[in-house]
Amino acid sequence: MIDPALKLAVLGSINMDVVIRCARLPERGETVIATSSAEVSGGKGANQAVAAARLGADVAMIGSVGDDAFSETLLTNLKREQIDVSHVSRRSNCASGLAVVAVEESGENSIMVVPGANATLAANGVIAFADVIHASHTLLLQLEIPVETVIAATAIARESETRVILDPAPATDPFPPELLNVDLVCPNQSEAGLILGCKVESVDAARAAATELTRRGARNAVITLAAQGAVVSDGNSTEWIEPFAIEPVDTTAAGDAFAAAFAVHWAEQSNLAEAARFACAAGAIAATRRGAQPGMPAREEVEELIQTRGET
Repeated sequence: MIDPALKLAVLGSINMDVVIRCARLPERGETVIATSSAEVSGGKGANQAVAAARLGADVAMIGSVGDDAFSETLLTNLKREQIDVSHVSRRSNCASGLAVVAVEESGENSIMVVPGANATLAANGVIAFADVIHASHTLLLQLEIPVETVIAATAIARESETRVILDPAPATDPFPPELLNVDLVCPNQSEAGLILGCKVESVDAARAAATELTRRGARNAVITLAAQGAVVSDGNSTEWIEPFAIEPVDTTAAGDAFAAAFAVHWAEQSNLAEAARFACAAGAIAATRRGAQPGMPAREEVEELIQTRGET
């Protein structure tokens, strides 16, 4: 089991997801009749915090919510997962982050995000969280908060031995090169392609892309390839991680499960390939369940899936 003293800080978004389910996603200008709707706690930052907590980490969430009806629900859900929310601020006269998530029967999704209170996480305010960042083994970052804030938080982590992992989603174009000053960057194939200005559609292309990300500044890189697994690079060599065969139901938070699981397992044993394998299993389980945070797996479930394939 994970060291109970392991501490992770997650700086990122906290959203309410309005999830709409439909037979297929609409084309441009088309209206489709959906089958159901639900309000589910989400946000890439909060999703990763929940995933890491369920995998055994001691997690501190750094973020912001508004003063609307969603805020209490969002905070209560994080507290229920034993996540420290003392570093989450409430903004007056401001709405909490909101995401409208359309999910079709195949599990594919389309997402629109209104940042709300997440956009108020200013770069010059990150210094207030220096103590919790310095006290953490790993800082997990994403891009649903201002890019300048992510860069500022990375600089603060660099003042100590805190490891920095960036999930560059949603990827920005152009992509600021300063964002790659991290210990690990973990884009999916489309995000990697946007960052590098190329298509990443095969394992071989992912090997080249992961190596290029390390050449551009990341100390390590892992690129997820959905049904093709993942590729990891330490700048010197690459390794392909075989995927877990699943029938996807909702892929909304699979990437968040992957990033959090990678952070937890890499902190335990410092092996990139093993961390990626553990993360692939976590992401696979999340993709078979509905809802972002509700679908995050427990550690025992991840280990059981790995064991069914004869791996340890």
